Amino acid sequence: MMASEQQSVLDPGGLGGTRGPAPGPRPAPAARLTAALRARRRWLVPVLVVLLLTQMTAAMVTTAVQQTPTIDEPVYVATATDYLHEHRLRYNPEHPPLGKLIVMAGIAVADPHYDPSYQGDQGQVGRHLLYASGNDPWRLMLWARLPVIALTLLFALVVFAFAREVLGTAAGSAALALYCFSPDLIAHGSLATLDVPSAGFVLTSVWLLWRARCRARLYLPLAGAALGAAVATKMSALPALPVLPALAVLSVWGARPGRVRRALTAAAVVAVTAVAVVWLSCLAVDPRLRSVSAVPVPAIHGPRGLLVDLMPFPHAYRDGMRLQFGMEDYPWQGYLFGHLYTGSRWYYLPAALLVKTPLGMLALWAAGAVAVAAVRRLRPAAPYLLLPPAVLLASAMSGSRDFGTRYALFMPMFLAVGGAAVLAVRWRWSRPACGALLLFVAVSSLRAFPFYLPYSNEAFGGPAKTHLRLHDSNVDWGQDLGRLADRLRERYPGERVWLVYKGSGLPAYYGIDATDPRTVPAREVHGLLVVSDSSAAKARGRLASLIDTSRAVDDVGHSITVYRR
Repeated sequence: MMASEQQSVLDPGGLGGTRGPAPGPRPAPAARLTAALRARRRWLVPVLVVLLLTQMTAAMVTTAVQQTPTIDEPVYVATATDYLHEHRLRYNPEHPPLGKLIVMAGIAVADPHYDPSYQGDQGQVGRHLLYASGNDPWRLMLWARLPVIALTLLFALVVFAFAREVLGTAAGSAALALYCFSPDLIAHGSLATLDVPSAGFVLTSVWLLWRARCRARLYLPLAGAALGAAVATKMSALPALPVLPALAVLSVWGARPGRVRRALTAAAVVAVTAVAVVWLSCLAVDPRLRSVSAVPVPAIHGPRGLLVDLMPFPHAYRDGMRLQFGMEDYPWQGYLFGHLYTGSRWYYLPAALLVKTPLGMLALWAAGAVAVAAVRRLRPAAPYLLLPPAVLLASAMSGSRDFGTRYALFMPMFLAVGGAAVLAVRWRWSRPACGALLLFVAVSSLRAFPFYLPYSNEAFGGPAKTHLRLHDSNVDWGQDLGRLADRLRERYPGERVWLVYKGSGLPAYYGIDATDPRTVPAREVHGLLVVSDSSAAKARGRLASLIDTSRAVDDVGHSITVYRR
């Protein structure tokens, strides 16, 4: 062999040196694509999380900016302001203080003018603060709502973490999407109310109990603190008080079977910590725990009175329980599928959830609950995901106030995690079906923007038809007074306006010059008759006659109807 030929064999590139081992076969295109997707997965999931949270934030902030005070908000805002300035448990004693302390964080930034000497009930104090104290109600309400918005977003991260730990990363993203596109959570998460904080704290406690299966000493006290926060925010969380310590026993027993003392200690840690948080929330308002309720507290006898007396809570908290039991005896009116009734219906909340939950979400809830209960590897999570919402729903269904799905906001929270369990089922159709249903949910939710409070799904005609089937906080909670003022100014300038408004806002403040048509003879009512849809649903006598002899010409926010008469 010639020298040049020998060099070309040893050094094909002609650069000197000997040739190394021959390269192996290149990976197939599918394998290269899989590897690339896995490499990018680290940033794809955070980007998806940020996008979903950004969408929810934009929806809630837009809603918070555009809506006038709902019926309950002025009471909570006034109470939080009284906490800030007077440090007393005087107003709104029927609800514990923690949720209003959260609202107070925003009010402290707004720094409103407040007259503690004003005499009136809690509703009048709220209206005086917003409209007669030199404050800007738009600015004050936005700052009061922002802490609840922030808390709602933090609970979204809890949903993501819970689902990812139980079901995997893909399921965590699906659960987050179900949460972030829930019209009920967007609607109530943008208000300075107590429903979302209470439900979210229960969810957080259950997630921490799930984590306690591995690190009990760290997570059991945290779970107790979250449970205490729920109970210190709203008394409707009290039925969770016996359930979650039982889950603490399950967590410890499952990790180390046979250790009875350790399991009972776990339950005691959760319960005692929860009680301590209730005491601390009351002490944070008034270190002296004075009982200065602005309303008379009824005497409650029988088993309910004994239950109140046995509760290891401050006196002010137990007074709130007595007020709640007293309100349960009122003859409240409900409205369901066009029927007005006095009292309550046990099936009201399931029916309302059927109307106000996106159809794709309902399908995923049902399929996910079945998967959690039926798939063997998911069954350890079933008590955590299904038992707390079932107990809370049963308790809410037994109540006397059929006012809205806000009493069951734990359902879209827990079942966001449970619904994502469809992705853990190893069937060929599960992933594409879940993706299609999530897309359906997203489209249905986005189409409702920015009218999330009166949302109903496509099977019931959408938000424009909700008032035909439900009332109160399901559709019309006084939130559209500002929109009504804009509509009257733009489309009906100078016309005579007759108004029946159900809400806490002050129409005159927004420039609405109107008269109540029920105060004059029917023959004098001519022009525009404007009626809140909840008032129309419950209309009887003169108001019903006025509506029947008028013609609907406009709709404001799917919560107020404008008639011409």
